[in-house]
Amino acid sequence: MKILRDHQYAAPADKGASVAIGNFDGVHRGHQHVLNLAKRLDAPLGVVTFEPHPRQVFAPDAPPFRLMNAEARANRLRKLGVNLLAELPFDTRLKSLSDVEFVRDVLVASLGISHAVVGADFRFGKDRTGSADTLKQMGAEYGFDVTIADLLEGETGAVSSTAIRTALTEGRPADAAAMLGHWHRIEGPVLHGEKRGRELGYPTANMGLDGLHVPKPGVYAVTVDVRDGPHAGSYGAVANLGFRPMFELEQPNLETYLFDFAGDLYGAHLSVGLVAYLRGEMKFDSLQDLIAQMDMDSLAARAALRG
Repeated sequence: MKILRDHQYAAPADKGASVAIGNFDGVHRGHQHVLNLAKRLDAPLGVVTFEPHPRQVFAPDAPPFRLMNAEARANRLRKLGVNLLAELPFDTRLKSLSDVEFVRDVLVASLGISHAVVGADFRFGKDRTGSADTLKQMGAEYGFDVTIADLLEGETGAVSSTAIRTALTEGRPADAAAMLGHWHRIEGPVLHGEKRGRELGYPTANMGLDGLHVPKPGVYAVTVDVRDGPHAGSYGAVANLGFRPMFELEQPNLETYLFDFAGDLYGAHLSVGLVAYLRGEMKFDSLQDLIAQMDMDSLAARAALRG
């Protein structure tokens, strides 16, 4: 998959794609429906998205809300067969474009798209003046087809990033996965921590949650994909997500203990999938009580992963 981080860098070979347009936060089943509608035998499959997410620009002081960072989104889109990812910088220049300028200068002149698919609630252009219907009208004028995808309904209502955030906030990762079409995953590099886990007999891989929506704090059964390095592969694991009240951590993080693993993961990129919520965060009277609980958590996580 080729990634363009500015439409002005598009080469002639990049033109002609059939593209899905949107933020694709989570790449959930609704997004996958849009992608499927964009697939054509006579054109590469493309995605036009934005980085950072426009909501981060318009509401910079709002709590973190993203389900995945740009790296995780690209990894998921690659797995779904996307050939071209246009990750447009949502900066002053781009957000000042009118709906007409966005279509004329970005979609047509730079990317030369042949077909666009958007959700029924799609809005674009300065002050959100453009709609899905507007795009369809402009497509007829500028020579590309437009398909408007209806919102996908799940068992509990419309599939949306908002509904997925709610499920994660309430500690329902299985419900989130039903809407996502995959486990909710947290991806990033392993960071150096305080190495307390190693002293307790539970060495953990520590990852930050900067900019991401924080699921319900607590202990989870998880799957781990080590994406690079000598230990690349998939593992079962147990993870603590949150603030570690025993040690009064100020910033949330994810600490993951990989089962049946020995080695150094510092600097490696991990993808951690939340499978089952086991319990909330607890504060213990002693390290011995903490270790005993970690033993029980590990057994519970192994059982949850066996299904």
